[in-house]
Amino acid sequence: MIDCQANTGTISFLTKAKARAEIARLSRELHEHNYRYYVLAQPVISDFEFDQLMKRLQALEQEFPDLVRPDSPTRRVGGEPLSEFATVVHDPPMLSLDNTYSYEELREFDSRVKKTVSRPIYLVQQKIDGVAVSLRYEDFVFVQGATRGDGTRGDNITANLGTVSSVPLRLRKERKGFARFEVRGEAYMPRREFERINLERDEEGLATFANPRNATAGTLKLLDPKQVRKRRLDCFVHTVPRAFEGIPTDHEVLEALKELGFKTAPESRLLSTIDEVISYCESWQAHRHDLPYDIDGMVVKVDRFADREELGMTEKGPRWAVAYKYPPEEAETKVERIYFNVGRLGTVTPVAEVGQVFISGTNVTHSTLHNMDEVERLDIRVGDTVVIHKAGEIIPQILKVVPDKGHARRAKVAIPEECPACGTRLFKEADEVAWRCVNASCPAQLKARLLHFGARGVMDIDGLGEKLVEQLVETGMVKSIADLYELKAEGLLGLERMGEKSASALLASIEASRVRPFTRLLFGLGIRHIGIHAARLLVQAFGSWERLSVAPVDEIAGVPGVGEAVAESFHHFLADRENIRLVERLRRAGLRFEEKSAGGPRPLAGKKFVLTGTLAGLSREDATEMIVSRGGSVVSSVSKKTDFVVAGASPGSKYDRAKELGVEIIDEKKFRQLISRGAQDRPHPRPLPEGEGMG
Repeated sequence: MIDCQANTGTISFLTKAKARAEIARLSRELHEHNYRYYVLAQPVISDFEFDQLMKRLQALEQEFPDLVRPDSPTRRVGGEPLSEFATVVHDPPMLSLDNTYSYEELREFDSRVKKTVSRPIYLVQQKIDGVAVSLRYEDFVFVQGATRGDGTRGDNITANLGTVSSVPLRLRKERKGFARFEVRGEAYMPRREFERINLERDEEGLATFANPRNATAGTLKLLDPKQVRKRRLDCFVHTVPRAFEGIPTDHEVLEALKELGFKTAPESRLLSTIDEVISYCESWQAHRHDLPYDIDGMVVKVDRFADREELGMTEKGPRWAVAYKYPPEEAETKVERIYFNVGRLGTVTPVAEVGQVFISGTNVTHSTLHNMDEVERLDIRVGDTVVIHKAGEIIPQILKVVPDKGHARRAKVAIPEECPACGTRLFKEADEVAWRCVNASCPAQLKARLLHFGARGVMDIDGLGEKLVEQLVETGMVKSIADLYELKAEGLLGLERMGEKSASALLASIEASRVRPFTRLLFGLGIRHIGIHAARLLVQAFGSWERLSVAPVDEIAGVPGVGEAVAESFHHFLADRENIRLVERLRRAGLRFEEKSAGGPRPLAGKKFVLTGTLAGLSREDATEMIVSRGGSVVSSVSKKTDFVVAGASPGSKYDRAKELGVEIIDEKKFRQLISRGAQDRPHPRPLPEGEGMG
């Protein structure tokens, strides 16, 4: 039984039967609200009210895990990471459309159609510039999502597409004929989301995506659905591979799909002549930059399924449809300057400053040149006339240099030997094209490095936010991470919005960070390739900075799960004098540069744990640290060798796997008890009664 409270009312001591009914009701309501928000853009409740309903459902599922429905709205957050994608065979194949690039070619298509169908009706749709996907439903529930792949076989990305809010996990209605079917469409990234992600990646020193389509493709290939969810993809459906009995036209199928909860291809229009089709294509060519998503043309399809049957298919695609592609917008301009920008992780990127030109709706004055290989490929120099366009209508990109025989060209561009921001000598790894600055105190990297160092799950310095970091760096109070530990209250009080209480809280949080585990400190240094997982492996293998810093590259690379990239990156970090000075200052400040076990014996030595779901009072990193510091290990998959599965709210498939294998499942309370008393007193394995455990 459960005592669950929410703004929508109070449920006290539910029986299992009532819990099942309540879970079904909440699931229906949340699916409907998702549909109204993401498909219709007409929400009828506030975000707060939606969150309260979701929390209510999560609480019920936590108490009654065996009642969790496969189409539960809580599954939107994404399940456990995958090891690889399985293969899906498309039946019928997902073939591509023929492309046309002129209105004359559209008229030729119309002539070919009319040789078979005397008076065709065309359904014209925007051609979304995304990634083609298929969605399969059984018993009105989403069961499989896949990429197009080579048209015959694609990747099974069900878990990733299940995180997309506009993909219905369960149909809004159980309409006859739609219990089992497949629909195809385009997954895409909205422009605003693309810009947000690229800004974050740029600040983190990561390569930016060239356009929303590439960003979408890269996102759908991620093996962790939770990371996919964070990128907020969207999806339009536009066709079905098989006709439905009793529905004679494509546009009627789309209307039915819309009623069932799908976000269908926008701005679809029925037109009876090719002149009307061309006029409609022209109208969107003029306004496509006003849309919140990218389109690269229009799709023209014969609407009646019977007409499509008569027209048939070729080996490459249908004879009843064609894609009209818009020509890219280009302009000529001159390169006025080429300079080098330094990212958060020290990546040095060449950038061209050009004479202002208007392309795809905005003025362009700069274009990234990505890396020196691209500079050499283009053979671009200051003073050159170049052709520039917007890749994916977003990112300014130089296509080529225009020969100008009347003027002598300037000298070739060379990568600077030293970092333009701090003077540290740059280096390039053998298998990469990027040059980097490894100085952790480089002013161009400092703001982002400070934010990373103080972030939750790293050194947990509350109050060290973006605005404060900007003030600390710009006033010169902090020129290195180590300067954080020398801050005084009197200095902080002179900063904007910094009173005595805020200053005291910040200094207390900085003081508390001195005793964070060595694993977090190593991660916090921001050494390239050393994330929290690699940091944990290194700390487990070497135990202290003293041992790690003198270990040869091959010894570090030989640690299981580490590899050469991590080892070489760590040695590049050690080769810089400023980094050594930073480490010594942090050591003098009292930070922990060695692993400290939880006092005396290691009670969990040899015990293997798997974490799944969300713990109410612990982050996954905190739980991992508690296990590792007591000698245990955290593994990613459940096997018969697993000792414990720690299950929080909304667990994934690992929970089911543990039940199958008879592995002991414990909730957060039992986990804390186990941590406090050690593994010697581990509870006797027993099957969980109905409703027990963490969601």
